[in-house]
Amino acid sequence: MKNNTLPFLICLLLICIMTSFSCKTQEQAVTTKVANLIKPEMNKLGPTSAEKVAKSLVLHGHERIDNYYWMRLSDEQKNAETPDAQTQKVLDFLNAENAYRESETKHLDKFEDSLYEEIIGRIKQTDLSVPYKYNGYYYLTKYEEGKEYPIYARKKESLDAEENIYLNVNELAEGHDYFNVNNTSISPNNQLLAYGEDAVSRRIYTIKFKDLETGEALTDELTGTTGAAVWGNDNKTIFYVQKDGQTLRSEKVYRHTLGTDQSEDVLIYFEEDETFYVSLYKTVSTDYIMIYSGHTLTSEYRYLSSNDPGGEFKLFEGRDLAGEHEYYVSHYKDYWYIRSNEEAPNFKLMKTTLANTAKQNWEEVIAHRPEVFLQGMTPFRKYMVMNERIEGITEIRVRTWDGDADYYIDFDESSHYAYRSTNLDFDTEVVRIGYQSMKTPNSVYDFNMDTKERVLLKQSEVVGDFDPANYKTDRILAEARDGAKVPVSIIYHKDTQLDGKAPCLLYAYGSYGSNMEPYFSSTRLSLLDRGFVYAITHVRGGQEMGKQWYEDGKLLKKKNTFYDFIDSGKQLVADGFADPDRLFAMGGSAGGLLMGAIMNMEPSMWRGVIAAVPYVDVVSTMIDETIPLTTFEWDEWGNPKNKEYYDYMLSYSPYDNVEAKDYPTTLVTTGLFDSQVQYWEPAKWVAKLREYKTDDNPLYMYVNMTTGHGGASGRFARHRETAMEYAFLLDLAGLIKEETGGE
Repeated sequence: MKNNTLPFLICLLLICIMTSFSCKTQEQAVTTKVANLIKPEMNKLGPTSAEKVAKSLVLHGHERIDNYYWMRLSDEQKNAETPDAQTQKVLDFLNAENAYRESETKHLDKFEDSLYEEIIGRIKQTDLSVPYKYNGYYYLTKYEEGKEYPIYARKKESLDAEENIYLNVNELAEGHDYFNVNNTSISPNNQLLAYGEDAVSRRIYTIKFKDLETGEALTDELTGTTGAAVWGNDNKTIFYVQKDGQTLRSEKVYRHTLGTDQSEDVLIYFEEDETFYVSLYKTVSTDYIMIYSGHTLTSEYRYLSSNDPGGEFKLFEGRDLAGEHEYYVSHYKDYWYIRSNEEAPNFKLMKTTLANTAKQNWEEVIAHRPEVFLQGMTPFRKYMVMNERIEGITEIRVRTWDGDADYYIDFDESSHYAYRSTNLDFDTEVVRIGYQSMKTPNSVYDFNMDTKERVLLKQSEVVGDFDPANYKTDRILAEARDGAKVPVSIIYHKDTQLDGKAPCLLYAYGSYGSNMEPYFSSTRLSLLDRGFVYAITHVRGGQEMGKQWYEDGKLLKKKNTFYDFIDSGKQLVADGFADPDRLFAMGGSAGGLLMGAIMNMEPSMWRGVIAAVPYVDVVSTMIDETIPLTTFEWDEWGNPKNKEYYDYMLSYSPYDNVEAKDYPTTLVTTGLFDSQVQYWEPAKWVAKLREYKTDDNPLYMYVNMTTGHGGASGRFARHRETAMEYAFLLDLAGLIKEETGGE
């Protein structure tokens, strides 16, 4: 892979010269680090042997020795004008690992390049989203040939009207190796734009503003934010959330008046509980501005009329001090609608009048059902439309307010992902929905709730000779060791024989209640067309089978996630979907934790493993409250200050459980600026694996020196890493030599 660190250094220096003092202090670490990447000592002859420096970590009377704790750099070291010896040592180690991987996989370079061209060749270069109407304008997103980033445009009143491009992210991104824009927001009078931008990949955004009538940028800039700006209806008051500079916790809500300096902004709300985080939004009705504060188990809302942006927010319903009540609020006409899990693990729908928000005033609209997980609701004039999950599959339910009509929208495939799309108009009988499956590209429909007519507006185009009829899908239930039935979604080419001889990639996430849907991926075709079976196992820790599915895969039940994955792999082998000698595993972030755990538990099962930005140093991270995202994740993993949780975490933490034995061939990826899983977790893990493993199987680490948790920001550039990962898998599966004739 080519090294682009020098242009990145130049653009970062320009950023810091051109922006405020806060930028200088915040990005100083990046500049210092990158400056020292130009001439590192690289080991191209063999695997890196990291220096061992014993660090004693003691809690509950138990001592752990961490020989690679030195890889963590403090904020002071990151901000230093001249790097100290430790900082240089860390940079040298990371670059040596990159150099080793490049050297050892050089035989894959040509194939990787062709694979990259193949993958991006399926992407429609010039593309257009389905327009939606909002406040008198039709809004759409465009992509142009050869361009990495979106172009935002709108047309007044009619789709035949002249198009106005109000934000071209390609222009903003010039000179940046990484660039991301989020949360574009138009003022109620349609004249002003607010948007968040991040040029470092730490997910700390600066909110900027643009006059859409003149095209000029406003002088207002709001730094250190989540990127989301919510407009008051006076078109000059903006609310935003600021993050803690060290922990990155979203904690403070400010009110800003256009034309004033950020230092004059008024603090509206500060969430003092370090286990909670804050977000902000405007109801779809545009009548209210909502402050959400919550964590995994508990939520709380405050609300303010959008017409009174200078007023005081009111508490909707206080947080449950026992930490057991989640509720989510939306507004329609004279009522608040509340999705609540009080005595309803899979959620029920409640309502209350605008003035009586306290819980004792809530009335039941849809009762709790043990077999149905209520995921959300959109109100319309005659109907309410809900996303519900039944037996692990998302369905869309349409119901009149009086309950006389109540039905589910029919779809052609039993295993699919259906969702409510952009619906900003309540006064209509048409709901916009999205649909896809593992072999059907994402499709956007308008569905008439009166006639049940479904009109396809757009299906994402896969350039080339793609035909969904060439692929087959299956869904099996793998039996876990405790008897639980774990759904596994499977896709393969129709010519692939299910005779137990096909290579198979098994993927999962399994944390935070996040669902892994049976989604479509055009990149995945590069594996399927070469004979791979691809499987997603919906392990516990997600919510695919309801709230209890999540509860059974976290805290003191976290090992169920790992057992489910291992047992799903064994089921795939038993059912003939996978060659036992070519079974691969992949997961990222918390799914990378899953990879580390299954490598320790069942290392001989896997021909190869890809652990992307893996969260592997569980105990040390959860102990350290200064690390981003730690405190409000205690409800997910447990607080190790409690000995019961400490002991349990220690029993599965991948880094702490590395031992002398054979491990599978492994590719580990990370980003130097990762704010979610700090780079030192995978770096330490790789160093410890190199120290202990007794096999000769390759172990590679790829460190992207210019990005963070999500990898590259461009729609094409991100697939460079995809091609690298797929080449790694196909090489191990023995399929590249077959394709290239041994080259």
